[in-house]
Amino acid sequence: MTTVQNGSAYAEVNGLEMYYEVHGVDRAPRRPLVLLHGGVLTVGLSFGAVLPALAADRPVVAPELQGHGHTADVDRAMRVPDLASDVVALLDAIGVEEADLLGYSLGGLIALEIGVRHPGRVGRLVLAAAPYTQDGVHEEVRAPDYSSPRLPGEADFREMADAYAASAPCPERFEDLLAKCSAAAHAPLPWTADDLRGLAAPTLLVIGDTDFVRVEHAAEMQRLIPRSRPAVLPATTHMTLMRRTSLLLPLLDEFLG
Repeated sequence: MTTVQNGSAYAEVNGLEMYYEVHGVDRAPRRPLVLLHGGVLTVGLSFGAVLPALAADRPVVAPELQGHGHTADVDRAMRVPDLASDVVALLDAIGVEEADLLGYSLGGLIALEIGVRHPGRVGRLVLAAAPYTQDGVHEEVRAPDYSSPRLPGEADFREMADAYAASAPCPERFEDLLAKCSAAAHAPLPWTADDLRGLAAPTLLVIGDTDFVRVEHAAEMQRLIPRSRPAVLPATTHMTLMRRTSLLLPLLDEFLG
């Protein structure tokens, strides 16, 4: 992997100066794991709880997507195919031919898009809180009811805003990021059932029992994807999913290992 070792850097991809972190590259030579964060989040907010364990015995690459964290926005809508193209271009730039992907929320949609469109680039696929159609999401998420326990609360939004202010090249554009991510979250998703039937990569589907994604939808995805398995974490919301380390890390270790 022709990149920095245990640090951060920027790569020019598709008109972006894309920020990425690398962890664990001087460890045992295993297939790299790419972490794809959620919408309005950063690498740290999405994966801070699990990253040290995931990087203990493999290289981990964690980019920040268009307009997120350290990566400045550009004059382009946030569309899942474009964001996926950015990630593939980053992997090209740093010399990663094949990787396992762990995508959370918006990052899970990007991971699914890469798995469908670029199957040769994916070893194993972890889709965390990622539907394949919009009707896979609970109604109170599609038409937001902020009294719902499924949705981020005031403390979550404060944490997002603080992380953005601390890292973004243009900290005053947080509301723009919210608007773009909301549009991306509600846009039609670009896959069919046949796309899922054609997925070649072994796939782990992870959701919380109080997540954005309906349990029935995750079960449908499991039936469609040939080499897949589901995991529903109890007492887990969308925002706490990647912090449930006592449940999540054993699943990831067994699946990725």
